[in-house]
Amino acid sequence: MKRKLTLIFLFSLLQGGLFAQKKIDTDSLLTVTNRYLNVDKNYSEAKKLGHLGIRLAPAYYDFHIALGRAFRFTKEIDSARYYFNQVITNNTKYKEAFLYMAQIEIESKNAKEAKSILDKAIHLHPAEIDFYWLKLSAIELENDDLKTLAYLKEFEAKFPNENRIKSRMLDLKLNSNSDRIGIGTTLTTFDRSGIGPWYLSNLQFVRQRKKLTLIGRFNYSDRQSYGKSIGNGTLTEIESYVKWTKKHYSFGNIGIGSATLFPKLRLNYSSFIQIASKWEIEVGLRYNRNTASENYAVAAGIGTYMGSGWLNLKSYLNLDSQKKYPSFTANYRYYIKSRYDYYSASLGYGTSPDERETLSQYEQRVPLNSYRIGLGYSKVIYKKFILGLQGNFNRQEYLPKKYQNELSLLLQLQYLF
Repeated sequence: MKRKLTLIFLFSLLQGGLFAQKKIDTDSLLTVTNRYLNVDKNYSEAKKLGHLGIRLAPAYYDFHIALGRAFRFTKEIDSARYYFNQVITNNTKYKEAFLYMAQIEIESKNAKEAKSILDKAIHLHPAEIDFYWLKLSAIELENDDLKTLAYLKEFEAKFPNENRIKSRMLDLKLNSNSDRIGIGTTLTTFDRSGIGPWYLSNLQFVRQRKKLTLIGRFNYSDRQSYGKSIGNGTLTEIESYVKWTKKHYSFGNIGIGSATLFPKLRLNYSSFIQIASKWEIEVGLRYNRNTASENYAVAAGIGTYMGSGWLNLKSYLNLDSQKKYPSFTANYRYYIKSRYDYYSASLGYGTSPDERETLSQYEQRVPLNSYRIGLGYSKVIYKKFILGLQGNFNRQEYLPKKYQNELSLLLQLQYLF
């Protein structure tokens, strides 16, 4: 039926003196062509009318635009390039021709050609912000964070009131190259008389690069009873994250501490491998040595992205005794903006060798029951600080069938520079 209406429409145009009133009739023809493109999605008919329009009005480049779009929709990319290039070569006032042509090159991963087209477009239309955003997409294809950051600075200088540019710069710094210094403190209270509170403070420096992240951390712990300190100690750590391939990275940690509240030697390692597109598996080892003892544990975990969230399930199993005592942890993060803007929740059972607060009691706690729940929040503020808050509740068995309640509150602040 629509095909018949189109033929009737074209016949009426010819009957009404199409060649005598080319401008009015070609406008009407273009309207029908675009309707086939945008509303009916009938690309074969749109192509026929586009070719007719070019024959009737060769310099009316809207028909070239329409034909280029039609060929793009039907994945005939070389033909789409031809018609968009005809417009760019003969009439540079058509901004959309530059946009469509650049989009094609970006989709084809042809960064060099896309940048060439967009440089010409920006030279001719310097106030069109869409060209700058597309050029950013083209530059990002090269996977060079320093080049991307340099371009973003130029982009921001051109459009200083565009907050989206500042957000992209921040995201790039947080996710690739950044240096951070941070302080944190954890307060743990107990519902048993004469126990606690415990204080754990840390100072850390993070140097993050695309392939390697290094962290230096100094921890200080003080435990009190009836308002007096009954023990304190320090733990100095060096931590690394190494990205070996796109789907494989590793974590390593070396710590040297005082034997009272921390192990004298702490060694941790995990290997992470991405499987499919949204899943990640972890396999690792944990080792802690004190003055009179040492303990080993294996770690295994799996994580997956769920929309804007990340769910991770992890288990530890001690290897230094005949009887095995597994622990389990489930962590969930819901990301709001960047990787440092999120809400978190956790559930756990058992004692983990990754918990700094209880490392000195690991051997005593590991055979006993422990039921944990936690909530957390992290936010980037003023584009320079990362604020982290976390609360954890632990129902801990301290003797067989005797329990105590432990409440831990964590405050962390990092400065990005």
